[in-house]
Amino acid sequence: MAAASAVRGGLSAPGRLPGVDLARGLAVLGMFAAHLIALAPWDWREPATWGDIASGRSSILFATLAGVSIALVSGGAHRMPRGPRLTFVRQALAIRGILLWLIGLALIATGVPVFVILPAYALLFLLALPLLRLAARTLWIVAAALALVMPWIQPALDALPLWQGEQGAILALLLGWHYPVTVWIVFLVAGLAAGRSGLAVRATQARLLGAGAALAVIGYGADAVVRAGAAGSAPFSSSIAGDPLLGAELTAVLTARAHSGGLFEVVGSGGVALAVIGACGLVCRARAVAAAVLPLRAVGSMPLTAYVAQIVAWAVVAAIVLGDTADLDGMRALHPFWPFVVGTVLLCTAWALLVGRGPLEALLAVVSRRVLGR
Repeated sequence: MAAASAVRGGLSAPGRLPGVDLARGLAVLGMFAAHLIALAPWDWREPATWGDIASGRSSILFATLAGVSIALVSGGAHRMPRGPRLTFVRQALAIRGILLWLIGLALIATGVPVFVILPAYALLFLLALPLLRLAARTLWIVAAALALVMPWIQPALDALPLWQGEQGAILALLLGWHYPVTVWIVFLVAGLAAGRSGLAVRATQARLLGAGAALAVIGYGADAVVRAGAAGSAPFSSSIAGDPLLGAELTAVLTARAHSGGLFEVVGSGGVALAVIGACGLVCRARAVAAAVLPLRAVGSMPLTAYVAQIVAWAVVAAIVLGDTADLDGMRALHPFWPFVVGTVLLCTAWALLVGRGPLEALLAVVSRRVLGR
């Protein structure tokens, strides 16, 4: 009876979307793969390289789902009216953003050699605050405009002198600049737009799957064409050959390389994120499927807990076994991916069934309410 009550208060709580939890679970475990496995570059002819799909795309899915989550706690398919409720939600999100940033700094201090996403995630929460009043159509337009513009601006931002030297490296860590919010705001706004579009509706889920797949084909297809041209097999390659500066700028922008912030990555990987969210929503409409993927949904119901636990466990294991938390090759040589995945899935499932809300998720909620006095 207690377990059933916990489930109703957690994974099966009214208004909770199983497909969103499933997508979050996939994003978290995908980041595990990107961190813990030395992934070979993607080659569709070599199945052994297909794991590279986790590179970059998992964190982009994670950021897109941040927008979805913000939409769901701020009115769902309906934008929030002005008033005390809107003020309270904005204040609560701001506090959570600050707490996420502090947790991110603590994870960086462990010395684990991953680019911690939480500082950037926290800044995205703050950037979302002015957007809560926007309707879905407006949010989609904003996301599209940012996607087409920001990749062209990002190389100039990356070249600023403030990133140089040791102080610049520290600043980049504090801001999570490996995930520059100036580009990653695209994914947050797209997720917010998806959440405002009615994610519980089958038609919305189907549109996300179809549109996301189309964007992925466009982004990665364009990247393939440009790479072929750069290799000299397309007529336009000669037009930039005489201008190395122009060629370098175009190479930085017209690419789908993971974590490049390039136009084709934003379009292609952003499309993958939307397609995954739509597909997860559709498959979880079948109760049998939703029940079968409950362990993955459990991970997705507490993504912060799972993400933080992975890095803390990494730091502990590396310190004990290797004597150095920063030894990436040594850690990967221990083949920790499957033990980490199995342990995370089992612990999250047990917690979701017996307790409900994830411990760090609950802590953030309690702190937010205490700070706001509500």
